[in-house]
Amino acid sequence: MNLMQDIARDKIVGLDKDWWRGAVIYQIYPRSFQDSNHDGVGDLAGIIHRLNHVAELGADAVWISPFFRSPMLDFGYDISDYRDIDPIFGTLGDFDALIDRAHALGLKVLIDLVISHTSNQHAWFAESQSSRDNPKADWYVWADAKPDGTPPTNWLSVFGGSAWEWNGERMQYYLHNFLKEQPDLNFHNPEVQKEVLDIARFWLERGVDGFRLDTINFYFHDTELRDNPPLPPEQRTAKAAPEVNPYNWQDHIRDKNQPENLDFLKRLRAIMDEYPATAAVGEVGDGQYGPQLQAAYTGGGDKMHMCYSFELLSGQTPTAESLHGIIDEHERMIGDGWSCWAYSNHDVIRHGTRWVLSDAAYRLYAALLLSMRGSVCLYQGEELGLGEAYVAYEDLQDPYGVRFWPKFKGRDGCRTPIPWIAETPHGGFTDVKPWLPVAVEHIQSSVGIQTGDPASMLSFYRDMIAFRRLHPALAKGDFTFVEAKDGVLSFIRSHEGQEVFCAFNLRDTPVSLHMPQGVWTRDTRAPFSADAIEGGGVLPGYQACFATRAQD
Repeated sequence: MNLMQDIARDKIVGLDKDWWRGAVIYQIYPRSFQDSNHDGVGDLAGIIHRLNHVAELGADAVWISPFFRSPMLDFGYDISDYRDIDPIFGTLGDFDALIDRAHALGLKVLIDLVISHTSNQHAWFAESQSSRDNPKADWYVWADAKPDGTPPTNWLSVFGGSAWEWNGERMQYYLHNFLKEQPDLNFHNPEVQKEVLDIARFWLERGVDGFRLDTINFYFHDTELRDNPPLPPEQRTAKAAPEVNPYNWQDHIRDKNQPENLDFLKRLRAIMDEYPATAAVGEVGDGQYGPQLQAAYTGGGDKMHMCYSFELLSGQTPTAESLHGIIDEHERMIGDGWSCWAYSNHDVIRHGTRWVLSDAAYRLYAALLLSMRGSVCLYQGEELGLGEAYVAYEDLQDPYGVRFWPKFKGRDGCRTPIPWIAETPHGGFTDVKPWLPVAVEHIQSSVGIQTGDPASMLSFYRDMIAFRRLHPALAKGDFTFVEAKDGVLSFIRSHEGQEVFCAFNLRDTPVSLHMPQGVWTRDTRAPFSADAIEGGGVLPGYQACFATRAQD
């Protein structure tokens, strides 16, 4: 990046190096955001066309899921060229234009960097598999079979079955934590690390403001190739994979979560610190150690800026008591690190359906998300109140869903195109057959219908994000629990002389609200109708109360 680019960038988006702390990050899944070239697949030009929507929502940044060259077996998460755009999405010129438009709107741009594995169609893998002594022979994780021909370890793939695939050219197995067409890179090789860091620099030079790091805890494996121990049945959760997948039956202490990861993350952070106001958010994919890894990966100020794990991306509807446990664990462990919270993304059933939320409950949980300590990721369509779409088996695209149908229907239901305009074919997403059908039930929740309606879900999200901006304590402040019982979760956020009391009734029946001691003033600018009085009051079902006071 030259000096003039530096000056222009600083003028547009500023140099607040802590912009990410408490930021609202809007995830864009490019295939389903907006089609601009009439092929039924969303693209970069389509994103540019719709960025106003994200800016008007009040988001601070966009996270764009992969758009690199790819055979699309995992829809962009299997990369064959890290330095180019897949033609289905556009060109590098389109990406440069997207950066310019986002920055003009005051939006940061994070791109999805998938470096734990590549596509098996990547040139690196073609060379690596050709022999055991070529220059890239050790760029992937290769291992000999056991004497009986079976895989080297008991490690399992997140997508089902063994994590090892036999290769007849090398007469060895290679590791793939996901699809067999997604071989894992060998991060124990210094040349691999150098190449990955050079790729990060390539995109930083192009003007990105940072990265979302896919499967950040999968980079390194146990070099001794020891088996994972089993997990007792009572400890198995569906956080890491669907319940139908025996991946959850292992304690994954050998195939991921290795201590060598910390030094690599420091190297990546050092490169990012050469560029003004960049940030990275890591996806911690683990069912047992999410909070611990978040703390390790974000603490000290020399690794990642923030991480998220799956405590609120899976499981049953959170209660006041369960949320208290989740938040308390994070608060106790995170130290000087930083969490990023999300309810939905491109990998999980949309939370309105997953938790069976009414309209009122959906709004309340959104307000809670935007009040917790940490940054926030919103998934496209979440602001419209979209539920999980039904996708018929014959329309399925996701190999994960095809593998485990019908008990697990895959991720297509959360990836269907966004409805923009109700009166046009396919909700305004495209004028031809879309890659996934636009859900009929989503049409009446289109952006066009909701815009201008003060009672709409979209207006609620805009108002709640604006309210968050009014109170820096909600984005960056300290956190203190007040109460978590009888369906009420309440806490205090404090920052630079101001305290904000936040209370949420997570049930559909009224409850007594107990205010902390002191004189509190209810903030009527919050998008709720609940009344509260000094010293207590009644909090209606699925309502929140926000009150403020100056710190002593």
